Amino acid sequence: MLRIGRYNDLIVEKRVDFGLYLQSEEDRILLPQKYVAEDVNIGDTLKVFVYNDSEDRPVATTLKPNGILGDFVFLKAKDVTSFGTFMDWGLEKDLLVPKSEQQDRMIPGKKYLTKICLDDRTGRVFGTTKISMHYDKDIKDLKVGQKVDLLIHSITKIGIMAIINNRYFGMLYINETYQDLKAGDTCTGYIMRIREDKKIDLTLKKPGYDSVKESGDTIVNILKDAGGFVPCHDKSSPEEIKKKFSMSKKEFKRTIGGLFKKGILDLEETGIRLNTKKWINKSINKR
Repeated sequence: MLRIGRYNDLIVEKRVDFGLYLQSEEDRILLPQKYVAEDVNIGDTLKVFVYNDSEDRPVATTLKPNGILGDFVFLKAKDVTSFGTFMDWGLEKDLLVPKSEQQDRMIPGKKYLTKICLDDRTGRVFGTTKISMHYDKDIKDLKVGQKVDLLIHSITKIGIMAIINNRYFGMLYINETYQDLKAGDTCTGYIMRIREDKKIDLTLKKPGYDSVKESGDTIVNILKDAGGFVPCHDKSSPEEIKKKFSMSKKEFKRTIGGLFKKGILDLEETGIRLNTKKWINKSINKR
């Protein structure tokens, strides 16, 4: 079955002056001549992206779009009209975000998080910026502590909104996030909590003991890069600790306390110092 808005593997059926006709169950699909490589032969299988042209006819291309059906991607607004906004999709034909599918008024040149959707009635691919209405509400495959991929959607007063695994929607709490993030950034996160209303709370730190180990590795690596000493200690301000180590003061104090007990670092009045000999021996014993 031909998949509009997605990649398809289609067999070359016929060559014409203006391109190639590719076989599909529904009908022949044209691959225009400008996308045809010189070494293509009848019977070859080509991986092509299929979408509708300006006359709503399925057409193939070897161009790579900025996203396929179901993807959440940041796209740049090109032309704003009374009925919708055309987004730069990376193809000859722009992706239309209809007026009814716009969360806010759109401005040419600005990027917006857009989900690529298919109108089942017309078979047309369209975009929407009403993200809260188009993410997957069926979260049975998610569990607390699960590692996930995040795409930052927006920054609000409450938290940092993110797309989870290109499918779900969740939030990082600002007062628990010590990494500078902005809309469009991608990062790894973890499911911290799934609430009764099925809303998802996220964290950038590994849960449990893994979080302590990760923080310890971060501090040791920063010390190594700084030549073994950093003028930061348990009396330093939360802002200074966040800027240097991307963690809370509570986590920093807990972690350096653990590293001190293991002899990996020394606590001095003006900062923390890596016990190089102890660290090297620890690393050798791991091998």
